Amino acid sequence: MTDIGGFQDHVARIDLSEGSVDYEPIDDEDARKYIGARGLGVKYVFEQGPDVDPLGPDNLLAFMNGPLSGTQTTMSGRIAVCTKSPLTGTVTDSHHGGWSGARLKWAGFDGLLVEGEADEPVYAYIEDGEVELRDASHLWGEGFHDTRDAIEEEVDGAYGKNLSIMGIGPGGENGVKYACIMNEDDRASGRGGTGCVMGSKNLKAIVVKSGTKMPKPADKETFMEGHQQAMQAIQESEVTAPNEGGLSMYGTNVLMNIGEEMDGLPTKNGRYTSTESMRDAEGVDIDAERVSGENVRENILVDEPTCHSCPVACKKEVEVTAMHKGEEMSVRTESYEYESAYALGPNSGHTERDDIALMIDRCNDMGVDTIDTGNMLAMAMEMTEEGKLEDEGGLDWGDSETMIEMIERIARREDDLADLLAEGPKRVADRKDAHENSLAVKGQTIAAYDPRCMKGMGIGYATSNRGACHLRGYTPAAEILGIPEKVDPYEYEGKGELTAQFQDLHAISDSFDICKFNAFAEGIEEYVTQYNGMTGRDVTEDELLEAGERIYNLERYYNNLVGFDGSDDSLPERFLEDGIPGQGASEGEYCELEEMKEEYYDHRGWVDGVVPDEKLDDLGIDIGPGTGVSAGDSAAPADD
Repeated sequence: MTDIGGFQDHVARIDLSEGSVDYEPIDDEDARKYIGARGLGVKYVFEQGPDVDPLGPDNLLAFMNGPLSGTQTTMSGRIAVCTKSPLTGTVTDSHHGGWSGARLKWAGFDGLLVEGEADEPVYAYIEDGEVELRDASHLWGEGFHDTRDAIEEEVDGAYGKNLSIMGIGPGGENGVKYACIMNEDDRASGRGGTGCVMGSKNLKAIVVKSGTKMPKPADKETFMEGHQQAMQAIQESEVTAPNEGGLSMYGTNVLMNIGEEMDGLPTKNGRYTSTESMRDAEGVDIDAERVSGENVRENILVDEPTCHSCPVACKKEVEVTAMHKGEEMSVRTESYEYESAYALGPNSGHTERDDIALMIDRCNDMGVDTIDTGNMLAMAMEMTEEGKLEDEGGLDWGDSETMIEMIERIARREDDLADLLAEGPKRVADRKDAHENSLAVKGQTIAAYDPRCMKGMGIGYATSNRGACHLRGYTPAAEILGIPEKVDPYEYEGKGELTAQFQDLHAISDSFDICKFNAFAEGIEEYVTQYNGMTGRDVTEDELLEAGERIYNLERYYNNLVGFDGSDDSLPERFLEDGIPGQGASEGEYCELEEMKEEYYDHRGWVDGVVPDEKLDDLGIDIGPGTGVSAGDSAAPADD
């Protein structure tokens, strides 16, 4: 057990095969070494065994809070979902905001550890420190939105007041490898196929009922000092300042026009680095401005909801009415995000703003990740053009009407093309000899930052422990926004070390669990003061950074035991030398990946992408057999 402040010291271990629930405390040493949320969640997943089948009953699905979750800490409405990914085969963690994480803490829990497989669909009902498994057969097959409404009717609670839900749609039920977990605010644990794992367990939803019972800081004076310091930094930042900063005014989609102007916006499956370049080359009517945050705010914005304890309010709720197949369709939906708009828009060869809103809403209801869905459709469009999908029918570039329909078809695996695309980019590439058409790393597709323009994002995609990801180490903060200082996005030297530093810092915030957007204003000083104040500990900046490094190395160690090494730290060929060069401001640019990997591994102390045993010892990682690699070795070969 632990007496560290911020913890409820209460975790539920749910065995769906047995229909049983047991309760256990948090191990004190683990809480000190791995902080919470992401760090602790990965530790639990590791203990379950790296060799588990991601869709088998032995795979663990961990819903984890951190010591700052659901507290007065700014932006502390996050929750981590950790598991072995069916999409990538790596360990993964995927986070969402809103209120469900805070309510789980207020209901008396630091985490839920779910294993096994229920005989029939169930949902877990959580209240006052107890978990009850209830029948969900009547909800199976329903979209997430109808599921959410049905559960609100049958339990004594109300969303927005004392009730939260984390659940899946048909995508998770039908084993779409990039299915996600949604909550009632349309926030998603989107990446890595966490919803697919949930579906494999016949777990439709987790329902949390609670009042507002925020944990009190162990050292109130220190905590309030850090809290006030953090609030001041947020209010003074040009990015996060409430009602003034770019993120607060336009949401994440403030980056659409910026990415376009930098020629760093992957377009038409990454053939181009901007919509302007595509327009000039092909003479098509495409323009990123139409799907930008500024355009959304001016034309379709209807509300600006926020998450627990967040003054920034980056979520932009939109309402559109669009003609689809001759019928008028109206939706009101949250999360018109930069990544979603990029993948479902420019990277798929169109910029139909209102159609993208329909697609986002459809993805949320079906419970599939918007990034991987959009990128899979773009991959299919390119494969169709090259004649690789003749048997399945294919999909034309920029066909937004068919894209809207394809989302539900994929989620329900309704036909041969949908069934194929539901398997994710790696399996599609393997089956159709289409690796050159994939924008994936370790089986997960890239986000809206072109590594021919932003070189830090290139090494970040390659070395992310959960497959291509912008949120493992958000180097665009420095490359675009100049935070903590401006670096040249086209310069590759120094990006290996910079990326590792961002990765460790984000491992800390993910383990607290607080929103990464605070890093546009806060730094390690604010993190240490708030953490020490809440927990009653007295860690230094170096000690907290070492914890972030420990978490990142634990994840890499897990992946090494699965069979991943430096050969998997790759990028799609079109971003590398002899691939497709950047255009416009990025003209002629490629991503110098090998040079950055050498610098990155040297900084990490890894051997060809493998954590040597000396590094595990230095960081106090004493779980598992070790990699068998020493600092003087070459990397252990990956398992075939």
